[in-house]
Amino acid sequence: MTGPYAGGCACGAIRYEISAEPLMAGHCQCRDCQRMTGTGHASMLGFPAGAVRMTGEPRFHDVKADSGHSSSRGFCPTCGSFVTARSSGMPGMVTIAAGSLDEPARFEPQLVVYAERAHAWDRLDPALPHFAKMPPM
Repeated sequence: MTGPYAGGCACGAIRYEISAEPLMAGHCQCRDCQRMTGTGHASMLGFPAGAVRMTGEPRFHDVKADSGHSSSRGFCPTCGSFVTARSSGMPGMVTIAAGSLDEPARFEPQLVVYAERAHAWDRLDPALPHFAKMPPM
């Protein structure tokens, strides 16, 4: 399918529509993403901030990321779903959780970051470029 990307949280309190193609899409295996998801990685897409229209108000949790930048993760205050994120290291970009897409099959990962933090049980596509940390964006 082509056209806008759309999605939201599990309960519908947060919805978004995106009128651009992703600038990046990938998996992050940093400890913060592992803790946030309760698994071995988070899968996300990055879009230009101006292309993202969101209704509802995510509640943000701020952390200092492994990169040293400030990372803010947005969750639905009603159902707790992780929906969005932003980083001081990537101004002008809004990150969307791949699992929050209405059509998650549109997610096409391009890379794996923080692969040095990977667990043996979290095997991601070996054909993807794997970076020990965050590559320059």
